[in-house]
Amino acid sequence: QVQLVESGGGLVQPGGSLRLSCAASGISISFDTMAWYRQAPENQRELVARIFSGGYTNYAESVKGRFTISRDNAKNTVYLQMNSLKPEDTAVYYCYVEKVVLGSLYKYWGQGTQVTVSS
Repeated sequence: QVQLVESGGGLVQPGGSLRLSCAASGISISFDTMAWYRQAPENQRELVARIFSGGYTNYAESVKGRFTISRDNAKNTVYLQMNSLKPEDTAVYYCYVEKVVLGSLYKYWGQGTQVTVSS
């Protein structure tokens, strides 16, 4: 059974930093696209950052220069380093894995971790 378990969320003051982790079990992520999404109350879920199997990354404009996505295939884990956090970064952050097997696309989501940026 595939599981994505996020950790590292919490309460932080504006300007602070957090590092989110997403550990995958039941699958190997080495060749998969992985991403972080977030959803604030009354907002749609939005893409924050994505990393492809070759290491190429892309980011939402609102987080460019502040957030960094990375992966450790040996640990089956993806990370999101968040610096210079702002109140508008407050949301539930979700880990996402996209896997292609024999031409079929499979999508997996974590349960989410709350990030609150407030003084």
